[in-house]
Amino acid sequence: MSDKQESLLKLAELFKILGDPTRLKIVELLLENEMCVNHIAETMGMGQSAISHQLRVLRQARLVTYRKEGKTAYYSLNDDHVEGLVRMGMEHVSHQ
Repeated sequence: MSDKQESLLKLAELFKILGDPTRLKIVELLLENEMCVNHIAETMGMGQSAISHQLRVLRQARLVTYRKEGKTAYYSLNDDHVEGLVRMGMEHVSHQ
């Protein structure tokens, strides 16, 4: 498989991960500031275990990262590329 084909497959996987409305909403929340699982779950009206599962998927895709403070993990977007990707996507779908 060529490097270009491999890159396209990785990009397709990235879009598949971001294609889930719950994961996209989590990313949208994290655009504003870092949050802990409990706060994300409360904001979205979902259970903590469901949010933890989605965060695991986002973490494995290197879209989010976390830091521990005691027993609490605070999640944030991994880097500016993630923010740019989501913001550009929002601009695209909002464009008339």
